[in-house]
Amino acid sequence: MIKIQSADQVEDSFFNGRDFGDSIDTVRTVLNNVRQSGDSALHEYSEKFDVSAPASFLIPQEELKAAAEKMKKNEPELYESLCYSHDMALKFAKKQKECFTDFETELESGVFTGQKNIPVEKAGVYVPAGRFPLVSTVVMTVTPAAAAGVKEIILCTPPRVHPDDKKNAEGRGTPGNAYVGGKPYADENIMAAAYICGVTKAYACGGSQAIAAMAFGTQSIPRTDVIVGPGNKFVAEAKKLVYGTVGIDMIAGPTEVFIIADSSADPKWLAADLLAQAEHDVVAQPVMVTTDKVLAERTAEEIEKQIETLSTKNTARQSIDTCGRIIIAQSLEQAAELANRKAPEHLEIAMDEGSERDRVVSLVHNYGSLFIGHGAAEVFGDYSAGLNHTLPTSGSARFTGGLSVRMFLKTVTTLRTDNKLEGAKKSARAAGYLGDAEGLAAHARAARLRLE
Repeated sequence: MIKIQSADQVEDSFFNGRDFGDSIDTVRTVLNNVRQSGDSALHEYSEKFDVSAPASFLIPQEELKAAAEKMKKNEPELYESLCYSHDMALKFAKKQKECFTDFETELESGVFTGQKNIPVEKAGVYVPAGRFPLVSTVVMTVTPAAAAGVKEIILCTPPRVHPDDKKNAEGRGTPGNAYVGGKPYADENIMAAAYICGVTKAYACGGSQAIAAMAFGTQSIPRTDVIVGPGNKFVAEAKKLVYGTVGIDMIAGPTEVFIIADSSADPKWLAADLLAQAEHDVVAQPVMVTTDKVLAERTAEEIEKQIETLSTKNTARQSIDTCGRIIIAQSLEQAAELANRKAPEHLEIAMDEGSERDRVVSLVHNYGSLFIGHGAAEVFGDYSAGLNHTLPTSGSARFTGGLSVRMFLKTVTTLRTDNKLEGAKKSARAAGYLGDAEGLAAHARAARLRLE
């Protein structure tokens, strides 16, 4: 059962970042091998770790299209939902891009400064396909790249046995016992989503070796400028190690939700939202803070009722029992303070509309994404409200936001001068004196020559 505790019982370690990675040596070896050996290393790791080790990695565009058409025919509701999710994410991402404006302004007479927002040329996205193939991650990673104007979007996802090869698999097709030499293929829903979202190239390649391929390039998989997307601890470690060679969105840790609720909240809705987070992973962290002890107890009871009906009960059970908690705060101000210290990935304000809710909203400032009001379920942010669900975890919301078009844009600056005007002359004189002060004579000379 979920733990209920008072705010003064919350240990300091609760507010620390959570790190479950212990894979740096293994990942470093993978990265080095892929960098040196390219495709041959990818084939080796596919045989070792995946269910399929295809003869080549690029999934033909016809396969992506066929997967989308199959979904449209056999699962029209899912197809329409994916299209809707993509449309909403694209609208939001385009609105974001509007905020990153190009400009030029005359700071002083003859000194024209500006900025330009230039999309990267190639973006790499990683889409996991383990216990839960993350179809929505295709939408959340590809769409902002497309809205930013990226020319080439590369997607990597773990391989699957192609339907044409299943008759020849002969008992192979499990992790560690891969079917070798077949056609490149992936989870069909992920391929369908890739086609809907306009992926340029999709590769049947997973794990830390896929991150290496997109970071360094191989004979088959091109080097990219940025890599985004979630993954297991090996993928996360690989992204950390290749940062600097390429840009990355963030290092994703275990997922989290933090709910501030008052007596107006419905325990059924609260329990559902906590369980929606808990089912992700045994180390997912579902947390609620309330000033209402009765609400805390009723929510805990409701969790026990609802968890019994979940197909993901085993995962959710462990998450709730080991990582979940309900905290009784003395005031809503204290609840907001706890949220700011925790800096959660998802923060829900489960309160009725009004001045009290507005006050709490104004007090919180550390979160990946904020969900305001009873109706704004965190799951909408995961799937279908336009927001991006790739968000900072483990306290990193203190210093960064979630994935957006910004990740795929370089904001660069420009300078243009008219050296006849006084402002430009003033800048040249100032640069000369600063060059002298730093002992950089060539700097000073280059500035003063503009005064002649």
